Amino acid sequence: MKYYSPQSKEKISLKVESSPVWEIILGIAGYTHSKLRHTFDFDEKWKMDSPSMPAALQNRLIWIEETNSWFALIMLQNKLSAETIRDFSNSLYQVTYEEFYEIVLPYKNRECENLRRSLAENMLNNELLNTYVEQFKDHEFLGGYIQNLSRQGLDELRELLIDSVQEWFAWISQKEEWSTWSKALQYEDKLQASLDEKNPIEEIERITGGVRYVPEPSIWTIKLIPHVSYRPWVMEQRTSETKLFFYPVKEEYLLEPGVPGQDLINGHKALGDGTRLKLLYELMKGPLSLQEISGRFNLSKTTVHHQLSLLKAAKLVRTDKGIYSINEIQIHSLTNKLEQFLGIRK
Repeated sequence: MKYYSPQSKEKISLKVESSPVWEIILGIAGYTHSKLRHTFDFDEKWKMDSPSMPAALQNRLIWIEETNSWFALIMLQNKLSAETIRDFSNSLYQVTYEEFYEIVLPYKNRECENLRRSLAENMLNNELLNTYVEQFKDHEFLGGYIQNLSRQGLDELRELLIDSVQEWFAWISQKEEWSTWSKALQYEDKLQASLDEKNPIEEIERITGGVRYVPEPSIWTIKLIPHVSYRPWVMEQRTSETKLFFYPVKEEYLLEPGVPGQDLINGHKALGDGTRLKLLYELMKGPLSLQEISGRFNLSKTTVHHQLSLLKAAKLVRTDKGIYSINEIQIHSLTNKLEQFLGIRK
């Protein structure tokens, strides 16, 4: 059978997008992620620096944590692609009511798009609101997030989001490390200026340090956004047409000679526990679910999940649809990093 198609196939658009605005928003997202914050590279530093944080900023961050409004900041910056805080603020003031809510309301699937867009036109329609919230009944936070969007007016939301970004920047930019972070992000942006768009899947894995992306329906744009504040995690988000991967810049961009990297510290902390070493030993035999691991060790799922989160933060294990597996490449890398740090030559 012969087949002829005169139209060229549509390709995924792949790009790296970096700006101080992204770093500020991801810093806010990381700081207010209380359940996972103990695994962040900067958790201890944030704790030490918190006494210097203005009361107004502390109140903004409490509000963001309670409402998960960091998600709105990410969605807005994805749309606005602001280079500076002023650009972000000015552009946000120009966004209309319908545009604002269409941007910040989370995408569910194609079947729910008409419902999502109808709700964006009238957030006070309780029937539409409750119907869309119901779509996220099994999600950890998005149902509550949508309800919170309806409880405040647009002008108040705009002011709270803009004030949060401005106040976080005013606080974090005074820290000595901010200049180093900015240079590292600029360097990463230049390093990835030329991408192999013919092989987007391989490029995503290379740049993010291991993400194995599976193409999704309706996704035509993929943004790779380098960060420092959310280290060591790779975070994923999506809109109706765009997939976002937030990946950590390489640690060597941030270090002075003789200073051990956080990857090195976290890796050896993760290995410095008998239970976690036993978990790795079991995973070397093959992938396991949380329930299977819990059964083998006779531990609660909560306890096992906590231990696995530390191993995952150290990148020693991976998870895919609830199945955990060993990351042998990272284990070998950890050994190499220790030898390099100590100056051991093979």
